[in-house]
Amino acid sequence: MKISILLDNRTSWYLPWAMRLQWSLRRAGHAAYLFHDTVAAGDIACILSCENIVSKETLALNKCNLIVHSSDLPQGRGFSPLTYQVLEGKNVIVNTLFEAIEDADAGVIYDKRAFTLNGTELLSEMHEIQGAMINEMILDFIANPVTGLPQIGESSYYKRRTPKDSELDINKTINEQFSLLRVVDNDRYPAFFYRDGCKYVIRIRKEAD
Repeated sequence: MKISILLDNRTSWYLPWAMRLQWSLRRAGHAAYLFHDTVAAGDIACILSCENIVSKETLALNKCNLIVHSSDLPQGRGFSPLTYQVLEGKNVIVNTLFEAIEDADAGVIYDKRAFTLNGTELLSEMHEIQGAMINEMILDFIANPVTGLPQIGESSYYKRRTPKDSELDINKTINEQFSLLRVVDNDRYPAFFYRDGCKYVIRIRKEAD
């Protein structure tokens, strides 16, 4: 099959996983190509970690358009679902594989799989778990496609996060804000706080045993 992988954010955490997915697909005998702006006409497009809504014209280029979203759809549509759920105190995260349509995160569902966090992981560790499962779900579907089922139930929506969402409250303890510290990105949106008119940036890492 001819398969496109679309990743419109060239600095995305998922880029190494997109490259691994491409290699895995090629090893399985498929013609797989990684794109950052559009997709090629073919059989399947994998639209992963994209920040922009894909147009109707782009969706029409392939017979099937796959997305994996880290929430239990239709709950948690929108942006940064993993981050929001960690901030909500959730440790069991559902990945949903579904068909991309014009309405964001509303297509038929092909598969759902959950992973469990132990509460100590920082963002890079969460991405390792998340990326591996995304690739596994896509490869399994391509090897054994199934019929999609419509989404059932009430939907909820997460808004787009900005670097300002990484601001710490100096009047709260570290323990109270540990979930936020777990999901900040040390390079793109590090934790920070203001005191006496100055902005201070904090970067977090886990000390190796």
